[in-house]
Amino acid sequence: MSADWNTKYGSRRVRHDPPTLDEAIFAAVGITDDQEAQAEIAAALMGMPLDAVRAEVKKLNRVTARVATTRVIAGEQGAQRSVVVERRVIRRFGNDKRTGT
Repeated sequence: MSADWNTKYGSRRVRHDPPTLDEAIFAAVGITDDQEAQAEIAAALMGMPLDAVRAEVKKLNRVTARVATTRVIAGEQGAQRSVVVERRVIRRFGNDKRTGT
């Protein structure tokens, strides 16, 4: 589906705000404790080279190791902004009733 589509109420558009590097690292930290995996997740979210993200993850982990903080990401007008990490689950069944295998 494209970013714009027509409905009976008129044209609709989905707003797409890619995450910042800090937000992507924050999401990766919530998924795993392994620094290498965090760098891979954040790089995949941002579409950036792994080496550049790996340096930022190490820098951020050094700082947060000293101070444990709770982080709220605020956007426009003080509203909280969500960081959504989608995970696709691929299920493979040996005896799938739909395909008959």
